[in-house]
This record gives sequence, structure tokens and C-alpha cells, in this order.
Amino acid sequence: MRVIHFTTSKVWRGHEQMIVDIYESFRDNKFVQNQLIICTGDSQIFRVATERKLQVQAIDFKSEYDLKLAKKLKKNVAEFGADLIIMHNSKAHTISVLSSVFFGLKVPLILCRTLIKDIGTNFFRKYKYNYNGIKKIICVSDSVVEILKPSIKNHDSMTVIGSVVDTERFLNNKKNGFLHKEFNIPLDYKIIGNISAFCKVKDHYTWVNTVEELYKRGLKAKYILIGEGSLEAEIKNYVKSKGLENEIIFAGFRNDINKCLPEFDLFLFTSYAEATGGVILESYACKVPVVASKAGGIPTVLIHNETGLLAEAGNSIDFANKVELLINDTVMQDKFTNNGFDFLMATSTRLIIGTKFLDVLNEAINTNLIY
Repeated sequence: MRVIHFTTSKVWRGHEQMIVDIYESFRDNKFVQNQLIICTGDSQIFRVATERKLQVQAIDFKSEYDLKLAKKLKKNVAEFGADLIIMHNSKAHTISVLSSVFFGLKVPLILCRTLIKDIGTNFFRKYKYNYNGIKKIICVSDSVVEILKPSIKNHDSMTVIGSVVDTERFLNNKKNGFLHKEFNIPLDYKIIGNISAFCKVKDHYTWVNTVEELYKRGLKAKYILIGEGSLEAEIKNYVKSKGLENEIIFAGFRNDINKCLPEFDLFLFTSYAEATGGVILESYACKVPVVASKAGGIPTVLIHNETGLLAEAGNSIDFANKVELLINDTVMQDKFTNNGFDFLMATSTRLIIGTKFLDVLNEAINTNLIY
């Protein structure tokens, strides 16, 4: 089998990391004969793929309705001899459908969906999601399936795979205090952290409000936000308005997440519309206790009172109560981190998710042959 991974995304978030994880799972386990990532040359995934020596091809992306690019995609598929295309974002989805409709692209299309967002009533959007050239829609969680159901005619086309973690990147990293040193945090202070893009669904406002409540209660901790995004300046201003500039540290985009996570004494995740929360699974790999929102697909990876604590989305008092409870209870921490680690290894390793992906791809190819 020869597979093309297609995305026009320029950012680096969970889905882009997943593309690399699936590519390397397919390669390392010899699941497919050959693979190619098609993406824009100025994207983070192009840079990462190049650094990791993955087979990658740059495109000049101008618009998702660019018929010239749609025509070129068909040529790329033919030259590579691809058996199918995995479409990893909405614009790649559009271009692939246009290539099929207008230029006769015949290979099966697989849509990979990781967003909890409805399709809406736009005619073309509904058409492209129900296009008969799409043989499978891979969803990261049941929550994604449920929000797509009203717009997808063939519910059997949707299947849940789950999130993937490159466990080897995280398992052997131990806490050594480097974040305390880097940010001049006293050694007797805990570190409570978050790793996510600064965007609306991550709800950094509730995160800051939770910190404000914990600070008022006298919790001996400092708080680190890792990430970047369109709302970063806005959240910084909000922190300043709360007088928390000395308590909350903005660490920016980091390439050493696998080393930063073990430094956290607790991972605090306030997102209110998360498909699963892959960073929760990464926290499990590092045996970091987690408090997260009871929202979206998060409860599918965080079992309340078994692998962590869930709090009411948007409720900073509930979050503060859960953080205070967990960070002061080492017995509870040990229970959650051990159970979380076991959950990760049983459900979300590269081998497990790569195998599930492969089964879906084989089914799609076989279905295409029948028709």
C-alpha cells in the first residue's frame, strides 16, 4: 500500500503531530510500502517532516478552491502511485474532492477528523462530507462522531480511532528541576502547567481564574502556560488585569514538551470543546496528575476518580477545588498516574493506533474495489 497524507495546515498542534506519529508508525511497523506527506512549504509540518527525514512534498497553496492545485494533486497521486489519500484538514478535503469531481482522481479518500465542530448548513460543505469518493471518516472520539451525525448520511462511514502518543519521546524523561531553574521558581513551589494553543476553545480565561482562586487560597505554586496563538496577547492582558504577572509564566512555543511535562506537579486543562485531549495522554506517559474539563471527548480518556479528576467546564471554583484536593494528596496522585499510564499503554501507543488506522485503510481499499 502507498499512502499520501495531505494537509494545508501551517500551524503545529495535535493533529499535525498525529500525522507524524501515524507516518512513523506505518514506517516502523512496516504497515505500508511507501508514504508521502503533501503540505505547504512554509508550514511547521514541512519543517518537522524534513528534519525527521520523512518523505514530504511542498505545494503552493493559495485557496481551497484552487482548481490548478486540484489538478496538480491528481498528477502527484499518479506519479507517486498512491492507493489512497488521507485528508487531514478541511482545505485539503475540499481540494481532494475538487480533484476527484473535475479531474477524475480515482483513489479512495479518507477523511481524518479531530475537531468538535458541526458542518453547518452550507451546501458545498455538506456535499463534500457526503461525497461518495470518501470511503471512511476517521474520528478521534465519539464526540466527533456525534457532532457529525446530523450532517452525514452514511453513519457507517465513520469510525473512531482515538488519539496517539509517541510514548518513546516521553517515557524516559524524568523530573530534574530545569523549569524551576529556567524561570527562577523556588524549589519548594509546585508547578501547575498547561500546554495548548491560545485559542477560544482552550478557555484560558477559566485557567487564569482558577489560578487567581488558588493564589487567594495561598497554594504554594507557580503556573506555566506553554503555547502560542491568536489570543495570547489578550490572555496576557487578562493576567495583568488580575495582578497575576508574577504568578503565571508565559513560556511560549517549545520544542521540548517531552522534557517540560515531567516538570509539572499537576496538569490543568480547562478546554471546553476538546475532541480527546492528546496532551492528557502525554501527561499519563510522564506520570503527571491531571485535572481537566468534563467536556467534549475528554471523559473518554480521563476517567473521573480513576485516572484523574474532572471539573465542570468554565467553573474556576470547581477547578480550584479539584486542584487543591489532588495536589495535596500523594496517595490519590499515585493511583491516578499509575492508572493513567496503564490506560495509555493499552489504548494509545503508536502501534495500537497505527494498527487501527491500517485496518480502516484496508477496508476502504476493499470497499473501493467492490464498487
